[in-house]
Amino acid sequence: MSELRFKVVEEAIKRKAVCMPAPAERASEYFGMYVFNEDKMRKYLPKKTYEALFETMKHGKALSREIADSVASGMKQWAMDMGATHYTHWFQPLTGGTAEKHDAFVEYDGKGGVIEEFSGKLLIQQEPDASSFPSGGIRNTFEARGYSAWDATSPAFIVDTTLCIPTIFIAYTGEALDYKVPLLRSLQAVDRAATEVCRYFDPTVSKVYSYLGWEQEYFLVDEGLYAARPDMVLTGRTLMGHESAKNQQLEDHYFGAIPTRVMAFMKDLEYECWKLGIPAKTRHNEVAPNQFELAPIFEETNLANDHNLLLMSIMKKVARRHCFRVILHEKPFKGINGSGKHNNWSLGTDTGVNLLSPGKTPQDNLQFITFLVNVMMAVYKRNGLLKASIASATNAHRLGANEAPPAIISVFLGRQISAVLDKLASSSCDDTIEFDDKCGFRMGGIDHIPELLIDNTDRNRTSPFAFTGNRFEFRAVGSSDNCGGAMTVLNTAVADQLAEFKEAVDARVGKGEPKEQAILSVLKAYVRESAAVHFDGNGYTDEWKEEALRRGLDCAVAVPEIIDQFVAPTHAEMFVRMGVLSSKELHARAEVKWETYTKKIQIEARVLGDLVMNHILPVASRYQGMLLDKAFKMKELFGADKFGSVAGQDMALIEKISVHMEKIQTLTEKMIEARKVANKIASERKKAIAYHDTVAVAFDEIRYHADKLEEVVDNEMWPLPKYRELLFVR
Repeated sequence: MSELRFKVVEEAIKRKAVCMPAPAERASEYFGMYVFNEDKMRKYLPKKTYEALFETMKHGKALSREIADSVASGMKQWAMDMGATHYTHWFQPLTGGTAEKHDAFVEYDGKGGVIEEFSGKLLIQQEPDASSFPSGGIRNTFEARGYSAWDATSPAFIVDTTLCIPTIFIAYTGEALDYKVPLLRSLQAVDRAATEVCRYFDPTVSKVYSYLGWEQEYFLVDEGLYAARPDMVLTGRTLMGHESAKNQQLEDHYFGAIPTRVMAFMKDLEYECWKLGIPAKTRHNEVAPNQFELAPIFEETNLANDHNLLLMSIMKKVARRHCFRVILHEKPFKGINGSGKHNNWSLGTDTGVNLLSPGKTPQDNLQFITFLVNVMMAVYKRNGLLKASIASATNAHRLGANEAPPAIISVFLGRQISAVLDKLASSSCDDTIEFDDKCGFRMGGIDHIPELLIDNTDRNRTSPFAFTGNRFEFRAVGSSDNCGGAMTVLNTAVADQLAEFKEAVDARVGKGEPKEQAILSVLKAYVRESAAVHFDGNGYTDEWKEEALRRGLDCAVAVPEIIDQFVAPTHAEMFVRMGVLSSKELHARAEVKWETYTKKIQIEARVLGDLVMNHILPVASRYQGMLLDKAFKMKELFGADKFGSVAGQDMALIEKISVHMEKIQTLTEKMIEARKVANKIASERKKAIAYHDTVAVAFDEIRYHADKLEEVVDNEMWPLPKYRELLFVR
């Protein structure tokens, strides 16, 4: 194995950047070339069909079978003109990724040959085996039927030679088995509730959109080094590995010059994204070595989520062309930053107003404060549920460590917004709400630098839910997550809160109170009530953890217990009330999350046990044998009198190795026994808790002793690529 390590290190060092010539056209000329967008619809669909489909996409109107047949015919023709030979329903099961089954555009023609055919029925509906996907008990092998159904609001696209049709995925009995169904329902819920509130300020508003801008962080590791680490291959992270002497402490990687091999990968990835209509905008080095980020322009939330899932799939394919592997695990390396997927979320009207952006008039500012305070109130009431939406076995390693936000959901607002809310809470209802324009300053002593504009809020990287000027940044979302989970909870919570707000305001207006005064009265009460979730300080400190507990915020850190929030009565009632998830669907999702947690920890335990027993201990034992042989020869050479002085350090090292080896063996055996006990538990929740309390706790202890052996065992014998090689060979 050590020979493999040195071989892959040598190969990685010799690799050169793949030549990536830019496309001959400008990005604007080929952007969306593989997407069945509005331009393609106009070209390939009859006018009546195009208009009907456009109404469905923009306003959610149902399509008739006749129109669906016409759409299918045009879509097939476009796909075949682009070289497609197959089609698939592309959906998002509760695995967290995507799923697809490819069928060819061929049917028998009745004359011994085939014809290309694709009907509206095939476009609208397919029948995947629902029992083969996580369902939380909704589907079983003896009742396996499920349906995938076309989501016309997200355009079809072509990958390679396959037409991919975004779809929802439901059980034969109608329950949602994916991330898209509840996301779409939550978007409708927040649209309804927010539109009603907007009409207090502008009666012409007819629709409110939820927008999402995700920031995808990731690591790149040479594929040879990756293949030589069984833990990375099977779990996505390193289960052992001593920290590199140099990691991120010099802060020289963030925004640094992008390595040439990585730049070639990034260019290739961007070209692929633009062809598929993904508006990739930003690329840069992240804080940790070999860590990077890609961020797009904001989009409507459903489409943005589809694009992120498509991106994660494309990244893996493109990386292989450059002899890299993309690592999307939230914490692949100990001691340095993990990877998140910051979800920048906002609401906007069909009249072009960002509801989370301060306005220029008192009326505009009252609308802004209305939505800001209601979002804060929603986060206050649902802070445990929001944490549950991003909780996982993988994200648990990241939260609260190395610049990641803590596992306590709080809201950062910044000085100016906080001052306005403080004033609102203590003022009379006649006071107007005003915000300072961006003020400017000039750099002293450097005359040619232009005036800089200062935003109305700072950036707090320790906050899991921060207001950043015209949106909220949900920073706790994990890099491998489907954004749909967090966005469903956030949109539903905000929708429910807005509905409650409108009811309270209408009740006051009904009693004769002026509308604006009623709005301010309710907002003042909300500001006071939600004060506990507002925190602008350093979220990394132990003092904040103690303070958060005193404030009554959810401070749970054990993932299996955090998942309980999904089935807590107050949250379950909200989902049902908003029409987003039924009680049955919620309990099923909780079951899936518990089961997934257990399986992830189970896999890691098996891999860790295999590595230490079959890779680390044999090498350590062999090295110890060499030291013993040396010590025996030294005793013969120098005699017993001098042996202690000349071989003392060797004997101490031999003893140290013995101690670490014994600890590893004992702890591994204990971990295996704990796993056997946990596996016998029938309840998914109790099993997950047992894995958390009795199995996962052994990982760091075993790792500690394995890492100590890495420090002392001969480098030429060590079998696994080390952190310095994984992180600095590019």
